[in-house]
Amino acid sequence: MNDRTLSVPGIVYGGDYNPEQWPEEVWAEDVRLMREAGVNMVSVGIFSWALLEPSEGVFDFSRTDRILGLLHENGIAVDLATPTAAPPAWFFRAHPEALPADRDGRTLSYGSRQTFCPSSPAYRTAALKITAALAERYASHPAVTMWHVHNEYGCHNAACYCDTSAESFRRWLRARYGDDLAALNHAWGTAFWSQWYYAWDEILPPRATGAVPNPTHQLDWRRFCSDELLSLYTAERDVLREAAPAIPATTNFMVMHNFDALDYWRWAPELDVVANDHYLMSADPESQIDVALSGDVMRSLAGGPWLLMEHSTGAVNWQPVNRAKTPGELRRNALAHVAHGADGICYFQWRAAKAGAEQWHSAMLPHAGTDSRIWQDVVRLGADLRALAEVRGSGGTAELAVVWDWDARWALEFPSQPSGELRFQDLVRAWYEPLWRAGVAVDFVRPDADLSAYKAVLVPSLYLVDDAGAANLTGFAEAGGTLAVGFHSGMADENSHVRLGGYPGAFREALGVRTDELFPLLPGERVALSGGGTGSLWSERVRPAGAEVVTSYTDGPLAGVPAVTRHAYGAGSAWYLATLPDAETLAGLLGRIREEAGVAAGRAAPKGVEVVVRRGADADYVFVIDHAGAGAEVSVAAGSVELLSGKPVDGVVVVAPGEIAVVRERRASA
Repeated sequence: MNDRTLSVPGIVYGGDYNPEQWPEEVWAEDVRLMREAGVNMVSVGIFSWALLEPSEGVFDFSRTDRILGLLHENGIAVDLATPTAAPPAWFFRAHPEALPADRDGRTLSYGSRQTFCPSSPAYRTAALKITAALAERYASHPAVTMWHVHNEYGCHNAACYCDTSAESFRRWLRARYGDDLAALNHAWGTAFWSQWYYAWDEILPPRATGAVPNPTHQLDWRRFCSDELLSLYTAERDVLREAAPAIPATTNFMVMHNFDALDYWRWAPELDVVANDHYLMSADPESQIDVALSGDVMRSLAGGPWLLMEHSTGAVNWQPVNRAKTPGELRRNALAHVAHGADGICYFQWRAAKAGAEQWHSAMLPHAGTDSRIWQDVVRLGADLRALAEVRGSGGTAELAVVWDWDARWALEFPSQPSGELRFQDLVRAWYEPLWRAGVAVDFVRPDADLSAYKAVLVPSLYLVDDAGAANLTGFAEAGGTLAVGFHSGMADENSHVRLGGYPGAFREALGVRTDELFPLLPGERVALSGGGTGSLWSERVRPAGAEVVTSYTDGPLAGVPAVTRHAYGAGSAWYLATLPDAETLAGLLGRIREEAGVAAGRAAPKGVEVVVRRGADADYVFVIDHAGAGAEVSVAAGSVELLSGKPVDGVVVVAPGEIAVVRERRASA
């Protein structure tokens, strides 16, 4: 860890503050209400480039000077942003070549946000210039507690297919392959379809073509796009760090639903404070599971506590139907993020906009003002977070890890797979959900991570894995751990080349099975399994090669063929799930697997009640969150204290319907 830490005491509480959207006479009311709500930090200036630099090289910081002064006078810290996510119109009129192009070759226009080519030299120069000007002016300002670099990298321009991007892509490839074009041709398998390259200049981004593009070309392109945006982040961060070495820098990740543009394992080490934006999907009937999954991924990326930079008090504005949150949901969501490692809770945005593209996005101070349920909930949450100040810095308790890998995710979802129905995050969530219901703490890990702290490692989906990652995972089982691998894993190497000799490729020996042919299932199709239950999405002709059969298919073309196996491997065991069992059957299998590993379920709680533990230096913090709305009683240690109420708890904490309790349990060893 670095020594640049966020100095705001307790749990951070606030959101994006955009006072430029309002007359200056509103600002005093803003800070008065922030104090009433318990806000202690706001992000300022995220989309203010056009106001800070009204013409090239001409800066106007007068408004920001007044805003930062007002906030500091009222004891509110500032997360000061570089405004580089939204270049002004004058920039694009001067540099039209900086506009991005899509896969079809169309140049996109300015008029929204992130309408720039990430490889544009003109954009980089202008972005670093405004960043340097901000750093020079505010590096020693007493309000500035953190730098907020850019905003949601890759949200709208994760890839640009213009000629400038093509040149940058070729430079990236030359570095990756040691300037050896033969090595690239081998890695990409260009002997197929006469794709062999004889000169670097022949290589283009994977633009729209008449047939399926080369999968390794696409994979390297995704890696390049992630790295190209990361280079923009580090360039701005370094300018800020030179001006203010002690002030931490962050940017906001988007570990939520289906955003997959960036490899955050590569990004996280570059951030002083790891932060995330998370929004619920209205169509998800149990979005609280996504909150938990996202939080666990973030805690794993950060290696400890993290900051929730954005979420919503109510409805968002960008889904087909944008539903409001139900009574109590604002509070449950926020405290669930804290339960899963967040040391800060922030929203987009402070005051709901009356104009612009996000005018129907909820905010801490809604259109209805203070006479609203949202405002009442915001004030209550502020009091809750003050009561939880001591939770800050506490960590997780996981003995079980789930493998998560962006390369494997990208490669799985490229065209021409055996099934177009496979979605990485859906498969991970299918395995995660029964663990969540059982109250099992989960960390997420890279394939090559140190696994020594875990008793069980689950691999729901890892289509692509290099030799080192595969050896690390199988070595975990050989050394005494319990490994469980999902179908279509280990099939390809780091170049997305199929591993020969039978499936599941890299894991064949450790799993003690061999498959010679795949039988993916049609949408809605199911196969019956011995012992009850069904499988969906996938089946394959598995032949045991040392493994014992746990479950078999009982109908269809593979009747009698193993569907789930277990193999004693070294001092441990390796399980293989060659289909996606229904939720109940999968829960039973994962329960058996983790019990074999010695990973116990969490504390007993009614269905729909989430129990999460954060571990402090001398106490555990037990979060009990009733998502089901029926109330709950959960056992806790005698002599505990419920922090939100300040009341002692002796043996059982009672949670009212739809409510939350956070109990401090002193550990016997403390």
